Amino acid sequence: MTADRKPIRVIAHRGASEDAPEHSLAAYRKAIEDGADGLECDVRLTADGHLVCVHDRRVNRTSNGRGAVSAMELAQLAELDFGSWKAPADRAETPDSADPERTTVLTLERLLRLVADAGRPVDLAIETKHPTRWAGQVEERLVRLLDHHPLPGEVRIMSFSARSLRRVHLAAPGVPTVFLMQFLLPRHRSGRLPPGNGIAGPGIRILRRDPEYVARAHRAGHEVHVWTVDDEPDVELCAQLGVDAVITNRPRTVRDQLARLG
Repeated sequence: MTADRKPIRVIAHRGASEDAPEHSLAAYRKAIEDGADGLECDVRLTADGHLVCVHDRRVNRTSNGRGAVSAMELAQLAELDFGSWKAPADRAETPDSADPERTTVLTLERLLRLVADAGRPVDLAIETKHPTRWAGQVEERLVRLLDHHPLPGEVRIMSFSARSLRRVHLAAPGVPTVFLMQFLLPRHRSGRLPPGNGIAGPGIRILRRDPEYVARAHRAGHEVHVWTVDDEPDVELCAQLGVDAVITNRPRTVRDQLARLG
C-alpha cells in the first residue's frame, strides 16, 4: 500500500456470516468484535410494514418456515427459527440453539441500535432487494427509519436497482449510494454510473475479468466497493488494484490478510 492510499475498508457481508447465521444479531455482534469497519445487510418489507434483514424473497432457505417475506407479518417471522440450520465454524463448539441472537429474525431497527451502541463508528451498508410487491415503500420506510436513528458511522444504501437508488436520492439526497453490478454492461465499462451514484459495487468476478475497471471507475470520480471477497487470491487482487472497500463473509480473516499485505 502506498503512503497516500487509504486502507481498504472491510465490510462484513450479512455480518460475520462464516461464523454465525447470516443476518443474525450474533453475526453482526461478532463482526463488530472482529474489527469490521462496516456491516452489510439486505432489507425486505413485511406485510405489516417492518424492515427485516433477510436476503431471499422467501424464508425457505434460512429458516424452518416457508413463504414470501412480503406476505408475512413480523409476528409470523418471529415464530420461525432463522439460525439452527447454520453449523458452527468450529464444530467442537455447539452453540445454544435457543439463543435468540442466533435464531430470531432481525429487524433493521434492532441492527441500528446495535451499531449505535458499538462503542466506535461502524459503517452500515444497506441493500434494498427488488423486485418486491411493496416497491417504493421500501425506500420510504428505510429513509424514515434512518432519520430516527442517526449513527456515528456512514450509512450507505446499495441496490442492483437504479430505480431504487433514484428513490433514495429524491428522499435523502445526502445519503451515499452504491450501484451494485453483477455484470459490467457496455454503458458502465468506462467507469460511469447512473446519475447520482458515487460508489461502484462490482462483483469480484468483474474484477477478475477486467481488473482495469477499478482505475476507470476511480478516474470517473467513484469509489469501488467489491463483493463478495472471501478467498485469499481475491483479497490480494483487490489490494493490488486499490479498491476502497471489500464486502466479505470473513471480516477477521480478510482484515488480517490485508494487514499482512500492508
